[in-house]
Amino acid sequence: MTFIHDDFLLQSAAARRLYHDFAAPQPILDFHCHLSPKVIAENRRFRDLAEICLEGDHYKWRVMRANGVPERFCTGHADPYEKFLAWAKTVPYTLRNPLYHWTHLELVRYFGIHDLLDERSAPLIWQKANERLQSDELTPQGILKKFRVTNICTTEDPVTSLEFHERIESAGVPVRVCPAFRPDGALRTYDPRGFNQWTDQLADRCGSKIVHFREFLDALRSRHDEFHRHGCRLSDHGLNHCFAEPCTEQEAESFFAGVRSGAQLALSESAKLNSYLMVFFGRLDAEKGWTKQLHLGALRNVSSRMLESLGPDTGFDAMGDWPQAANLTAYLDRLEQADALPKLIIFNVNPVDNYLFATITGCFQSGASPGKIQFGSGWWYLDQKEGIELQLNALSNCGLLSRFVGMVTDSRSFLSFPRHEYFRRVLCNLLGDEMEKGLLPKDHDLVGGMVKNICYHNAHEYLSLPAALQPVAASPGKLH
Repeated sequence: MTFIHDDFLLQSAAARRLYHDFAAPQPILDFHCHLSPKVIAENRRFRDLAEICLEGDHYKWRVMRANGVPERFCTGHADPYEKFLAWAKTVPYTLRNPLYHWTHLELVRYFGIHDLLDERSAPLIWQKANERLQSDELTPQGILKKFRVTNICTTEDPVTSLEFHERIESAGVPVRVCPAFRPDGALRTYDPRGFNQWTDQLADRCGSKIVHFREFLDALRSRHDEFHRHGCRLSDHGLNHCFAEPCTEQEAESFFAGVRSGAQLALSESAKLNSYLMVFFGRLDAEKGWTKQLHLGALRNVSSRMLESLGPDTGFDAMGDWPQAANLTAYLDRLEQADALPKLIIFNVNPVDNYLFATITGCFQSGASPGKIQFGSGWWYLDQKEGIELQLNALSNCGLLSRFVGMVTDSRSFLSFPRHEYFRRVLCNLLGDEMEKGLLPKDHDLVGGMVKNICYHNAHEYLSLPAALQPVAASPGKLH
């Protein structure tokens, strides 16, 4: 039997039935990713396996570095085949790292290759995969169709153009590709130079001047409106922790004037201005019926040397350990008091806080929307088997797993869609094991119905995204 087979990760008869009959046939709704809309619009043809497999994938770069691979084979200008060979030599050392599973799922699902990747198999795998890359099925648009993706939401800065989303829509691509609003630059108030550069870009994008605070808020609202016209229904904030300091409009105006003039705000002043802005963003989302996403707790750019050399998002971020409870609850409470609490998904990167997050979501639910406040799927360092199970268990014990909106890729790689399959197999194995032990009823329609909803239908109903241009056919759920 090959390593990746029909029943991979499914360790009971109940798990196998749940997966094949209920999970596998569901299409994919990937509501948080970092795929490039430019690449999708241009339907880029990947030249070789190194390009589609390694380009921009900091998960793989991290383990290559840990295996002693020089940087030129990760982010440098080494020959593409040499880069792939360096990766192939690393793969056997990733046993028990999720990359071992993901890599072989990628080889099977994209290229039909069941061989284990190592230095010996690399030349033939390179040849076979490169031949397959010439087919239309493995262009970006072909991949979205192949994996039965109905919607993806790319993460976009408000200062960026949405021209590629326009091109995708006008080209009639059947998958609905919508932007998600990520205004992290607006919260760089601790960094006058970076904040003012970003604010100048915002002004240019809006065709206006931004001198006063009200002009800043008007520009942000204008971009929020423009994103909505392009199908955006989600915002996203990547924060160490929530900002929740009391701040009046007069104080915010004063702090904004200071940082706009180039002054360095005190950390307490920056936190207050950011707190005001986060309430403003909450109001914008609530007014339009958007879903807000909070990605909390990542400790970014811990190697200043590599940040200076390679820039951000290159594999030098870690798991943070900031206190989360007080600020998160204060922020949600402030929005609720103002009748401006939108639907909200909170993603946690530190498993120590799983139960904390799961219990906080239960404090702000509302009869207006089932599962209004969501504890999001295992994120970043937690989107592996153990991390997924920990999140599922915390959510199950403190809330309603049956209302969970499920998995996202959070990825820049077009090879990442099997992570949805990986999540679904882990979910079905967990539930199937409990059915076999008598902890859940042996009622496949009951448990399987929940599985179907978690894999697709909950997110589809919760997010209210614009419909895909063409319906997606169900999958039989078996390997071919």
